[in-house]
Amino acid sequence: MRKTVQRILAVTLAVTMLTGFGACGGGKEESPELTKLTIMVDNTVQFADKLHAGSEFEAELEKLMGIDIEFIKPDHSGYYDTVSQTFAGSPDNWPDIVLLGSTYYASYAASGVLTDLTEIWENSEVKASGVITNEKAVTDCLVDGKLYGLAPARGNGCVTYVKQSWLDKAGITKVPTNYAEYTAMLDAFAEISPDGYALTSAGLINEEAPYVNYLPEFFQDAYPDFYRNEDGVWVDGFTQDSMKAAMERLIEAYSKGWIDKEFVTNNTANARNKFYADKCGVFTYWAGTWATNLEERLANSGLDSELVALEPIEEVGQYIERFPTVWAITSACKNPEMAFDLFFGTMFDGGEGQVVWTFGVEDVHWSKQAEKVILSTKPVTILDFPEGEFHFKADLETGDAQYMKSHIDPILSYATFKEGADVSGGAVDERAAEVAQMFFNNCKDAPTIAANSTIAVYQSEIMRLRIELVSQVAAGTISIEDAYARYEKEQGANVKTVLDSLNGK
Repeated sequence: MRKTVQRILAVTLAVTMLTGFGACGGGKEESPELTKLTIMVDNTVQFADKLHAGSEFEAELEKLMGIDIEFIKPDHSGYYDTVSQTFAGSPDNWPDIVLLGSTYYASYAASGVLTDLTEIWENSEVKASGVITNEKAVTDCLVDGKLYGLAPARGNGCVTYVKQSWLDKAGITKVPTNYAEYTAMLDAFAEISPDGYALTSAGLINEEAPYVNYLPEFFQDAYPDFYRNEDGVWVDGFTQDSMKAAMERLIEAYSKGWIDKEFVTNNTANARNKFYADKCGVFTYWAGTWATNLEERLANSGLDSELVALEPIEEVGQYIERFPTVWAITSACKNPEMAFDLFFGTMFDGGEGQVVWTFGVEDVHWSKQAEKVILSTKPVTILDFPEGEFHFKADLETGDAQYMKSHIDPILSYATFKEGADVSGGAVDERAAEVAQMFFNNCKDAPTIAANSTIAVYQSEIMRLRIELVSQVAAGTISIEDAYARYEKEQGANVKTVLDSLNGK
């Protein structure tokens, strides 16, 4: 686990150093013209990777922005380790622009690592253009009323997928609608699983908000983080009775073989691979595009690919939609106004730039030329496209599926295209759209993320212990009572400090 307290303290010290060389925006006379933008990204910017024609993607954006671009793309599983290490170091080595999940975005904004873009946004051509039609692109990114970044698309969330072939094998004709029916299905699936478990997941609690999205049926109304209760008071959700009840359910799930016992060492990639290898029949994962991806990968493995996307069971009520991933400009950027205009002005131009960020580079990632797209499935799949019909190319790394998007998922996008600029003609994958709509119809926003300078110091270490304790409780290596005793001993004072700061004490 990351030694995040030390790193965030180092970030705070580094931020105070920034005022010495005026890197927080300042007046225009203090802002030299940029000749290069460094941009730190994760795997959600797939085409920034050299395996997916990253040089062509970068060159296309350089042409549109008129500036040199350098993508910094750490390994996906260690992305936030690299982000933390980077911001704990010298500001001279910080990127100009960084892609951040909601928890990190809120913490870094509160720590002074990110540039306040409120005034820049208000006076920007991006806002004036009206391309961003959903105000949540901005409101979801406010931290204490200030804007430190923009979201290109809504956050999305996870739904529970069940293999129809496993339902058939188990003789189940009605999909579960409540917890009793759901666990009865898991019992049946554990019996027919070659490895003795019904579902797999990458851990029990995700490191990023909304934390519980990979196992909603077991967490139900529990939420292991700080949130405002019905009276408007900030509480520690980890200590609430709902969380204790969730841990009881997880203990039962582990003991009965409902959950893959390797959940602690699983990352998302090998959890997916276990699902593709038919080791289990249930997998909770992202709605929309991933519905198609999962079915295609199952088909490529020679398996029955039909999946049932469950509506939330009665006890869950609604799936949780996470706050969106945010693009932010760091405090080390020497000309944030120029960076904003170039970067966001391209991403949200309603035309060529938005096409690149949504679909990729023409004749590299997508095309309208008459051609056969050959997929290396077993047997090989040949897709024949006539002249003028928009289609994605085959994945340049694996060759076994077509691309689905660039960075911005058109199903989730906050921005619109200008008339005639959408090269796809508004076409989206029907299955992806169907599952996305089911999720939209059955979701609620994640609780507001707590953010101030106090929580920025303590949050990561508190969450690290929560994740560790829940894993140990579920696996039976520690009792619930002993887990809470340790939590109080190691983090009780820090939790009180955070709650006092949030509640104005």
